[in-house]
Amino acid sequence: MPTLSELEQLAGTETLKIVMVGHVDHGKSTLVGRLLHATGFIPESKVDHIKKVCEDQGKGFEFAFLLDALEEERDQGITIDVSQMFFRTKKRNYVIIDAPGHKEFLKNMISGASNADVAFLMIDAEEGIQEQTQRHAYILSLLGIKQVAIVMNKMDLVDYSEAVFNSTKEIYSKYLASIGVKARIFIPISAYHGENVMTKSGKMPWYDGPSIIEVLDNFQAHDDRSKLPFRFPVQDVYKFDKRRIIAGRVETGKISVGDEILFLPSGKKTKIKTIEKWNAEPPKSVEAGTSTGFTMEEQIFVERGDIGCVPGHKPQVSDRFQANIFWMGNKHLEKGGKYILKLGTQEMECVVESILKVINSSTLEEISKNSHEVAKNEVAEIIISTKKQIAFDTFDEIPETGRFVIVHDQDVRGGGIILKTAQVPTGMGI
Repeated sequence: MPTLSELEQLAGTETLKIVMVGHVDHGKSTLVGRLLHATGFIPESKVDHIKKVCEDQGKGFEFAFLLDALEEERDQGITIDVSQMFFRTKKRNYVIIDAPGHKEFLKNMISGASNADVAFLMIDAEEGIQEQTQRHAYILSLLGIKQVAIVMNKMDLVDYSEAVFNSTKEIYSKYLASIGVKARIFIPISAYHGENVMTKSGKMPWYDGPSIIEVLDNFQAHDDRSKLPFRFPVQDVYKFDKRRIIAGRVETGKISVGDEILFLPSGKKTKIKTIEKWNAEPPKSVEAGTSTGFTMEEQIFVERGDIGCVPGHKPQVSDRFQANIFWMGNKHLEKGGKYILKLGTQEMECVVESILKVINSSTLEEISKNSHEVAKNEVAEIIISTKKQIAFDTFDEIPETGRFVIVHDQDVRGGGIILKTAQVPTGMGI
């Protein structure tokens, strides 16, 4: 299977990252396996090997088995790790992130989905909408993925029924609307039989929309993040010869040599002298999605965790904010609890100051107000205070610098989005 760098040499540099999410056994891996096979990026020798393994185990071949690199996964029949696969169409390169559907592996799913441009959310047409189907949609809304397609799989099990498709579409559209997610399209398919995957299916004449591969080619890479205000979380500072290169990834916006740049929360300001690129001619400008380095006209002290911006479009700086959080820890999130907050490249001690309300992530029903704890798989609106000031944006303005994770005992326990800066109540000190 080709690497991403090989794909970039074959067909330009534009790459669209897709995450596949949904309830366990709803067909994500089957769809991915078929896409990779149909586009010629899985050798026939590997297909023959998997067929032989299936034959030896006394079971029929499925395209999902092409992705099961671990014997444990093949035995259990569920995808555990987030896998990344590459393929190419005539238009561009693709990276497919096959995220697990089993509820115990939500952390892996969030790790994969957080870097995606597009999400395909799978629903089993026969089994219908499940708890994880709703929960995964909520997580996508937290991650800020705007390009979402709903794939109704296993249509062959309901005799390719238009009525079943329309009924599920109506119900799920209402749920998506309630969490602020708008699906670009609903696609009926049978991944097992290849219906509506690469070409339109003759078995569903009532559906006049595009196939899966056509939908992919119609999506936008990076979802126009270069049009947002410039944000550059500093990864590290390197010294080469007499130069100090401030390295990181441009998350949003664009910037050019000679532009003024401000780093927050440190407040240091200067102009960009050069833009550095490894083994290539230094460019005059860079935009969202580019990992790069800058040298400055003046030597200033900048460190990992600072966020670069342009002075006219600054992020907020505060040590207190209100947020929504999705909790995944077996041990409850506690009011007054101390945790590590990671936002971009910033890492900071924090305290859960208040738990304003707790919500069931599947039904969106409010469980309690002014609670003292948040249980696993619950969503809560909370106020967080940090040990020092940090730079951030509200999630609705810039998702890339408006979302965070909470770490406890060296493991990710929750993910959240910033709603607004929280004011300190009268008479209260932090």
